[in-house]
Amino acid sequence: MVRNPLGVDGREERIIAKKLFLKHYRKMSTWSLSQLLAGLHDDVEQRLAIARKLFKHPGTKGNASENVWLRLLQTYLPRRYQAEAAHIVDSNGAFSDQIDVVVFDRQYSPFIFHFEGQIIIPAESVYAAFEAKQSINAHEVEYAQKKVASVRRLYRTSLPIPHAGGTYPPKPLPHVFGGLLTFESDWNPALGQPLIAALTSDPDGRLDLGCIAAHGTFGCDDKGCVTHAPGGKPATTFLLELIARLQGSATVPMIDVRAYGRWLAT
Repeated sequence: MVRNPLGVDGREERIIAKKLFLKHYRKMSTWSLSQLLAGLHDDVEQRLAIARKLFKHPGTKGNASENVWLRLLQTYLPRRYQAEAAHIVDSNGAFSDQIDVVVFDRQYSPFIFHFEGQIIIPAESVYAAFEAKQSINAHEVEYAQKKVASVRRLYRTSLPIPHAGGTYPPKPLPHVFGGLLTFESDWNPALGQPLIAALTSDPDGRLDLGCIAAHGTFGCDDKGCVTHAPGGKPATTFLLELIARLQGSATVPMIDVRAYGRWLAT
């Protein structure tokens, strides 16, 4: 469940989002794809800026910013994916740290735990894990890398897949994407060498992609890290890049439910 520090229900939030979105287009006489994409980013950046300005308590401010990123993904990711703040558990009983934004499968995953407002997701169901912070710096990059590494260390099962003619072998385990989402940067320039140096400091906790809403995006792979300042539309660029990476990733493996069921006997 998304925490809502503004104290309004989901219907009211959708009305507010709609008003912010439509405000951008009232003077438009024709549709424009460029304006649509820019408006999506403007909505995210404006919400992050308001959260940073309005809330003084660090925890409340953090929850509000996290909520902005969650709403973006919950609204625009294909329905086979869901996004929530959650913990992640494996069939050996190990847990990840709390993760601000988890992108996970709900089409093929048989169970997600809900307890007293907390969400616990089986490790096999996870596609991506992101931290959401106010500003990016070396400390926050290192913190996010440790959080992502705590997810990747979890054990994941993968069973053979039955079909009409027999069974397919177990799927190879897909890479779990990791990243960091912020409004601002403590570096000047925001997308310079200090950012690249921080991103390449921990291969095990590699942050594959991220967004600094006021400045640009970054992406990392086995060849290194690059930054991009996409003409005032970083949040939209991040969203489309995440969707593209998810499209290129294998579907989550067939989970061994009995491996989790063994804990009933303990």
